[in-house]
Amino acid sequence: MEEFKEFTGLVVPVDRVNVDTDAIIPKQFLKRIERTGFGQYLFFEWRFFENGDVNPDFNLNKERYKGASVLISRANFGCGSSREHAPWAIMDYGFKVVIAPSYADIFYNNCFKNGILPIVLSEEQVEDLFQRTNANEGYTLSVDLVAKTLNDNHGLKINFELDEHRRQFLLQGLDDIGLTLQHSDEITAYEAKHKSRIVFK
Repeated sequence: MEEFKEFTGLVVPVDRVNVDTDAIIPKQFLKRIERTGFGQYLFFEWRFFENGDVNPDFNLNKERYKGASVLISRANFGCGSSREHAPWAIMDYGFKVVIAPSYADIFYNNCFKNGILPIVLSEEQVEDLFQRTNANEGYTLSVDLVAKTLNDNHGLKINFELDEHRRQFLLQGLDDIGLTLQHSDEITAYEAKHKSRIVFK
């Protein structure tokens, strides 16, 4: 994964509570084993009508939000089934940051394993971001993960909290495999030391 230290992106609001993983990436698209290619199906049943036509009222389809890479939503984002395809779809679409008052635990953990920063803010702070996004076309937010701050160009500065272990995952661009490989020398030494004990029958 790439290191995540500072990021600035266009914001798009998805103004719904309890956005579940089946809404994020519907089950009929879970036929791939690669992590890529899921972005085109993100929020598929909200972005498109049953006949395949684009839903012009859904924010991701609006011209003012084209190229958005910061997603804001309401409480309990990522609830439902534990499919890791949900953060895969979010990342593949182009989002690097998700902001909400709360998340489902498994989705939240999976974000860090896939290079996405899920920021938790109070409902009042999230409501303020919705208001700012709606009022300012082209509204962007800047994230400084080193300082744990969130800023805009209109005087906003918010400090957010994040578990230090998870923060280091993103700062160093590590997933679980990358974390393990940091100890490759010790693993190799251990294997060499115990190789003679292996008995093949």
